[in-house]
Formats: sequence, C-alpha cells, structure tokens
Amino acid sequence: LSQAEADALLFMREEEKLARDVYAVLYQTWSLPVFDNIRASEQAHMDSLKSLLDVYGLADPASAQAGVFTNPDLQALYDQLVAQGSVSVAEALKVGGAIEEIDILDLKQRLAETDNADIIQVYNNLLAGSENHLRAFVMNYERQTGEVYQPQYLSLVDYQAIVSATSGNGQANRGGGNGK
Repeated sequence: LSQAEADALLFMREEEKLARDVYAVLYQTWSLPVFDNIRASEQAHMDSLKSLLDVYGLADPASAQAGVFTNPDLQALYDQLVAQGSVSVAEALKVGGAIEEIDILDLKQRLAETDNADIIQVYNNLLAGSENHLRAFVMNYERQTGEVYQPQYLSLVDYQAIVSATSGNGQANRGGGNGK
C-alpha cells in the first residue's frame, strides 16, 4: 500500500462519515425519508472502508462522535453543509446532491491512483452507490421544488450521464426515491 493509497482510504472513510452525519442532521430537521435511507447506506460505505483500514493496519480517523472530523477541511465542509441544509428543504436536497457529486469526483480520482484489487472493488461499489444517491436527491429535489436540479461540482456531461443511467435495479430513472 502506497502512502497515497493509505491517505486516500483514511480520507474516504471520513468523507463517508461526513455524508452519514450530514444526512442524519438533515433527516432530523426535515423528516424526509431520502435522508434516513441514504444515511443508512453511508454507514455501510463507512463499514466497507473500515474493513480495508483493518486489512491494511491503518488507524481509523473517524470519530465516534457525530459531526466531529480529524480532517479540518472535512470539518469545515460538514459545518457549511449542515448550515446550508438547515435553511430549507430545497437547500437540504441540494446539499445531498453536492455531497454525492463531491464523493463521485473523489472516488474517481482515488480509483485512478490505486492498483489494489480490493480497494478498486470497494471504490467501485461506493461509486455506484453515490451515483444512485445523486439520482435520488435529484428526483426528490425536482419533486419538492418543481425546479430542475443543476450540478454543483460535476461537469454537465458527467452529471447527465449519471442521471440518465440505469440504477442497480436495471431501470432508467432519475433517482428512485429511497436512495438504496
């Protein structure tokens, strides 16, 4: 395991925690099922990454305390996203979309930097999950607001490819609804 691969695993573990913790707050705030369903999926993502940390003998950076992060950039992002998502349901759903877009970009970058089959498998699974989550947030945003979701971090081409792709159940959709 290279230092870059180790650093990536540690970062991705906390990034998945950020998603889980933000979604927990937004579910408590707005009671939208999409946040609770995807929060549970983010916990599974965290567990997959924890397994890799264990395999490679890396200390887990993820705090047991919700909303607390070792990485100061993730701490700042968490604080910003919770504040933004607390403004309105529409902003909360845009926060969900932003988290998934960031996650997709980070996972694609990390995939390009590793040749370890076990890490590639986990990252590809997380990437598929994040694409499904993005579709769920887009669908919920558009249903709640009547507006078209605009990508915040992804290029328009990459965004359109994701939202027009088929989900894990083989159906072309714009999100599925429950985020699983």
